[in-house]
Order: sequence, then C-alpha cells, then structure tokens
Amino acid sequence: MLKGIPAMSASRRRGRRLLGAVTAVSASVLLLGSLAPATASPPTIDGMTVDEYVRAYDHPIGSQIKRVEGDHSTPESKAAAIQGDDVNVQASVPGIDVSGWQKNVDWQYWWNQGKRFAYVKATEGTGYKNPYFTQQYNGSYNIGMIRGSYHFALPDRSSGAVQANYFVNNGGGWSRDGKTLPGALDMEYNPYGSTCYGKSQAAMGAWIRDFHDTYHARTGRWPVIYTSTSWWNQCVGTSQNFGGTVPLWVARYSSSVGSLPYGWGFYTFWQYTSSPIDQNTFNGAYDRLKVLATG
Repeated sequence: MLKGIPAMSASRRRGRRLLGAVTAVSASVLLLGSLAPATASPPTIDGMTVDEYVRAYDHPIGSQIKRVEGDHSTPESKAAAIQGDDVNVQASVPGIDVSGWQKNVDWQYWWNQGKRFAYVKATEGTGYKNPYFTQQYNGSYNIGMIRGSYHFALPDRSSGAVQANYFVNNGGGWSRDGKTLPGALDMEYNPYGSTCYGKSQAAMGAWIRDFHDTYHARTGRWPVIYTSTSWWNQCVGTSQNFGGTVPLWVARYSSSVGSLPYGWGFYTFWQYTSSPIDQNTFNGAYDRLKVLATG
C-alpha cells in the first residue's frame, strides 16, 4: 500500500471487478451487434402490415363481378378464348392483370407462359395505392410486356375528376414509348354497398364522363373502360355513349364474350377467367396492340 493512499475496501474491489466484467460483456454485445444483421420491423401502412392493408382495401379488377356473376370459365372455355374461337376475334394476344394480392410477381414465369401484356392496379378511390405497384409495373415492362395501369372506381366517395387526378398522380399516366397502354377505369359492383353506389344511371354516366374528360386532359389519351355488360346495363344504361372514344375491356367468365354494353360494337380486351389469375386477350394482332400503346 502506497503511503498516503487509503487501502481499497473488499467491497469496492468486488464492485470494480463486476463493472469491468459488465463493460467487457457490453463491448462484446456491441461488437456482435455491429456484425449481425439488424432485425427490422415489418413495414406498416396506417398501422397495418402491408398484406393486412392489401386485404382490407384492395379490390382487384373483376373481384366484384366474380362475386356477383360468378366465374363459369372451364378449361375448354379458356382454350377457346386463347385460340380466338369467338366470332369477333381474328387474332389475339394473351395477357394478365394483377393487384396487391399478387405481391411481387414472377414476370419471367408469365412471359414463359406466353403473356405479352399486363394491366397493374395503381389506385382505388382516393385513399388506396397498390404497395406492390413499382415491382409489378416496372417488372412487366422490363421483361418485355406492354403494360398499363388501372383504377378501381368508388364513385360515391368523390368526383370522377378527383379520382382521375389521383390515378394519374399515382401511376396512371401514359407515355408514348410503344409499351405503355392508356390507363383503365374499372367500373363494377360496389364492394361496400348498393350495386350502383347510390347513383342513378344519369348520375353514374356523368361521373364516368367526368373521369373520361379529366384523364384525357391530363394524358392526351382516352381511358380504357373495364366493366361487365350486366353491371353497365343496370348502372349506366343508355345515359352515355363512350364507344367513339373508349376501348372496351369487357369481363365475362365464359366461352364467349356475349352481348356488349351499350355504345360498343366490339371489344378491345376480354377478361375471360379469374383462375388461377385474371387472364385476358387483346382483340387483334400484336402490331395492333402496339398501335394502342403508341397512341
């Protein structure tokens, strides 16, 4: 013991040894923590996981048509659609459509299955954006497909103009690159209530016209309209005629398209089944599909 320096008590010696051990352990944990990968919390939207958000708010195109009208497609009817057996089809191009429910899509797989175009959900109403949109929209383009985006309309929530702008601002635009289709407006049964969203035929027709005109003003293209003949006859009827400007994307899960909605003498796209994924044909040869994309 040095003169003038008091001896360290036994308890202080034990405390110093314990502190040294804790410091060494802490240093080891810090070192290991810097080497080990961080465990990130799953991303959330509005307090939900991404998949919970999709399940709560994402209504895929045709989901309400299938709910109300059913899917009567069979292996034979699917083959007929693909081969263009309908009397109105001279040539066809196969494609699919996807939404948040498909998550990150294996585009190479669908390319190998012969699909050459895709429609990707971008938005719904003015409160939903597909969290998988970038992977799906860019992935389909990068694999070589001609791609477009679509908007699921909720006409009782806001005006057609407001929803058209929301769509364009969140993935629904168009570019003259020969590989981007005009955006599609999805008009189908109300997932939350009355079939026609509480609107008369005249009011529904006016809502669609508002969307139609606003989309054209923003992009220079008229939108594609997706619907079923049954829904259109009930909710729009003869109140508006879009046949002169709008390509029709008709949904009918059977071996033929059947009658078309008022105003159209032919269809541009046909969604003919929802199994095992929504599948479509373009009513024309591939060079005509490129014309539609080019504008």
